[in-house]
Amino acid sequence: MNIINVKHLKKEFEFYRKEAGLLGTLKSFFYRKKLYSKAVDDISFSIKEGEIVGFLGPNGAGKTTTLKMLSGILFPTSGQVEVLGFNPSERQTEFKKQFGIVMGQKNQLARLMTPMDNFLLFKEFCDVSDEDFNQVFNELVDLLGVRDILDIQVKKLSLGQQMKCELIAALLHNPKVIFLDEPTIGLDVVAQKNVRDFIKKYNQLKKTTIMLTSHYMDDIKELCERVIIINFGKIMYDGKLADLIFKYAKDKIIRITAHEPIKKSVLEKFGTIEDYQDISASIRVARDQVKTVAASLISSDLPIDDILIDEMPIDDIVRVIFEEEKHLD
Repeated sequence: MNIINVKHLKKEFEFYRKEAGLLGTLKSFFYRKKLYSKAVDDISFSIKEGEIVGFLGPNGAGKTTTLKMLSGILFPTSGQVEVLGFNPSERQTEFKKQFGIVMGQKNQLARLMTPMDNFLLFKEFCDVSDEDFNQVFNELVDLLGVRDILDIQVKKLSLGQQMKCELIAALLHNPKVIFLDEPTIGLDVVAQKNVRDFIKKYNQLKKTTIMLTSHYMDDIKELCERVIIINFGKIMYDGKLADLIFKYAKDKIIRITAHEPIKKSVLEKFGTIEDYQDISASIRVARDQVKTVAASLISSDLPIDDILIDEMPIDDIVRVIFEEEKHLD
């Protein structure tokens, strides 16, 4: 059963141009050229109950705008949106009780209050009964392991701890749909993994439908079987992550760390240098050559301490798709 249905969704933002300087300012009082920017341009997709779908694309692609329309924060310019059988634009109370949203770059918790005080406030906002609150709250606190920080001001917590509390606040009313916009942004590797593990476990327990945006391939690989890629407001890919990687991610990235500087010219023999900083570097290598190149690096006399093999960044995969689409046109 489809929980989310989107048909021919569009969102345009109105803006104006003004000439520079005082004269330009005076002119703008009498005449301003009105322009429109298409943030989302005629997209359609559907998501089934219990799916975790990665919603990907570079900055400015239209990801957050789409999530805001799905949650009723923004009104569409045109098109149809249905979430849980509701039109989000109508902002019905019954609809708002059934979804949660977490935006990694915007805090919903009051920073001068403790997490516990925030949760009690959200309990009242969401009209959650004492019995339901206690059950869900204790379950989430134990899953995320934050019981020892509930009485500390939010602003005193680490970013990882804050994100865990943001997730609890968004899930206290036991929503059927969750929109996660960059939930691991700015977190260290350990905190990112903790958040990913929680999302995976929560989805398995509750069968909650989740839309996830992220620039980190690890988030997508560990959580999503299906991805939707958007760029310039248009959907460029909708399908299995495995098929996407096989078709478009022709290369992998080998990241090395050394205990002594290594000349860039030496590393260039192994592949294309993506990033170089004396004792660390990222080398792009064809997927079918990764094992051979990694073995050569390990067996070499270079002062290498660590080697990590990564998938191409999301933005690079989008760029490959975009270039291929342009070529076909």
